[in-house]
Amino acid sequence: PLVESGGGLVPAVGSRRLSCAASGLTVSAYSMGWFGQAPGKPREFAAVISRSGGSTYYADSVKGRCTISRDNAKNAVYLQMNSLKPEDAAVYYCAVRLGITYRLGVNEYDYWGQGTQVTVSS
Repeated sequence: PLVESGGGLVPAVGSRRLSCAASGLTVSAYSMGWFGQAPGKPREFAAVISRSGGSTYYADSVKGRCTISRDNAKNAVYLQMNSLKPEDAAVYYCAVRLGITYRLGVNEYDYWGQGTQVTVSS
């Protein structure tokens, strides 16, 4: 399973680091993604890191403000979120894609964590 943590109440323009701890799978063997879901909205892609770790890709909405990274020794993936905006408030989910190449679509991912809530105060 995947277990996210690190969410909470953050002031606008503040920062937050989300963590995703994996068990039963090795994060370095798969593409790992982060997705956000705001109330009443569909789950949306935020960031992905490739199997090799050599490629990352971000949604336009978070590009330049967020960084996805991976710690193979801890078998974990992170999303560093900076300059947070009220519109960033969402439940953030970590997900693993078993396919060879990385993808951006929600339906392209095979296993999901339970999510961690990020609330941004204005």
